[in-house]
Amino acid sequence: MSSTSSANGEGPDWGELLARVANQGDTQAFKQVYKHFAPRIKAYAINQGMHQQAEELVQEVMTSVWRNAGKYRDSLASASTWIFTITRNQRIDLLRKKGRTSKEITVDTEELWQIPTEDTTIRSIQAMSTEKRMRESISELPEEQMIAVRKVYYEGKTHQEVAEELNVPLGTLKGRLRLSMKKLRVMLEAAEL
Repeated sequence: MSSTSSANGEGPDWGELLARVANQGDTQAFKQVYKHFAPRIKAYAINQGMHQQAEELVQEVMTSVWRNAGKYRDSLASASTWIFTITRNQRIDLLRKKGRTSKEITVDTEELWQIPTEDTTIRSIQAMSTEKRMRESISELPEEQMIAVRKVYYEGKTHQEVAEELNVPLGTLKGRLRLSMKKLRVMLEAAEL
């Protein structure tokens, strides 16, 4: 077992790698940390609606990890929890720095105390893959159905709002949505085969 393998043999010992970064400025150790956590941080950012700032958040977090590696204490939290706590805090700082108003950011109070974990980030990556397939499938729908789906499910408009916007009866809109959901289900099931 290498000096950077975890005690249970399940991959690198992130705490040891962070200690090497802190004590020796070990760039190879940092590269391992970066390679593992950067995609997970990016997925978390995208999952939180920060599509345009995802790369910036990764850079801010990883810079903070480099500078503060000496502050990590494995007796207080796992390295993953520590890094994702930095991620959450940097996300909040980045949103503030971008000058968003409270009206533009809807924050669930439960979310403030939840620290993203590697497990939830992996689920986010999987969700992104599913979302990509979903967007591709939606683009294959007939135009009337595609527009209805996008307005209701991506823009968050009510059925009534969309019906008025498209100047169609509410029943017609609901029919389009039902048909599109059936077609999407078939397309997504076919994609899984």
